[in-house]
Amino acid sequence: MDTPLTRLVGVRHPIVQTGMGWVAGPRLVSATANAGALGVLASATMTVDRLREAIREVRSRTDAPFGVNLRADASDAGDRVRVMIDEGVRVASFALAPSAELITELKDAGVIVIPSVGARRHAEKVAAWGADAVIVQGGEGGGHTGDVATTVLLPQVVDAVDIPVVAAGGFFDGRGLVAALAYGASGIALGTRFLLTSDSTVPDAVKARYLAATVKDVTVTRAVDGLPHRMLRTELVDALERSGRTRTLLQAVRRAARYRKLSGTSWLRMVQDGRALRHGKDLTWSQVLLAANTPMLLKASMVDGRTDLGVMASGQVAGVIDDLPSCGELVERIMKEAGEARERLGDL
Repeated sequence: MDTPLTRLVGVRHPIVQTGMGWVAGPRLVSATANAGALGVLASATMTVDRLREAIREVRSRTDAPFGVNLRADASDAGDRVRVMIDEGVRVASFALAPSAELITELKDAGVIVIPSVGARRHAEKVAAWGADAVIVQGGEGGGHTGDVATTVLLPQVVDAVDIPVVAAGGFFDGRGLVAALAYGASGIALGTRFLLTSDSTVPDAVKARYLAATVKDVTVTRAVDGLPHRMLRTELVDALERSGRTRTLLQAVRRAARYRKLSGTSWLRMVQDGRALRHGKDLTWSQVLLAANTPMLLKASMVDGRTDLGVMASGQVAGVIDDLPSCGELVERIMKEAGEARERLGDL
């Protein structure tokens, strides 16, 4: 299927695997790339040195194009960009809109820039700054999310910019791909669906929790870091929502200390990164610390399998997914379903 996205990044299929922290590592990214879709490596939970190693590991597993996801507001974003340029990464994606200067630096080095946005005005801004494409995530998507449904947000963005638009939030099959194309998108981005594959390194017991979830088990909470965060409802989420301010602060400090030890990050940098996540919100200090060490809460589940100690970011589609195909099987299935959906439309 030939679309502006496939032509831009050089992949066979208009499907993007999103950069999920602790999930989108070299194994998942290379499996996605070998399946003909765009795999995106999550760098926010890596040190700069580990990022370089991970890029080289992906390249050792595949000759296909892949991308790296960055936090534009991270204090070491410049160092990570230089690693990407040095290592010849083809695509840079961003969880938040990068600055005009960062976009220019990447484009001057021949890197394709694809920010993720959750509002039309953000898409217009990064397009004016020179972004090559944009991923637009509706409220159905997992992790930090907005409250506007993809079916409302997507056509707004498609009408507002003249660069390829990739639709995210609520997609898991070929019917969704065709629907996104009908809206004017050039492809779809999937997170939870790729998390729930056999190539994902997420522990089997955690995958089982996702597979057992219904649509009603996926919730949006502000208790983790003060921002809307879509995830599976767990005992920890319930406890955070019931906790008072003092108890929450103590928990935040304790988890922040664990994340600092794991990542080698200084307390100052953690607070700076946490404050950068505020987006102008009036967050308490406990929420700032929780925002800074949310990666630790994700690691507890996604790596250690401790769902009692961690959180599980999730799109609403977790409630309709019931299997664990390989990335190759998943991409092949999506494209087959898309072909069938187009034939049905042709019959009409």
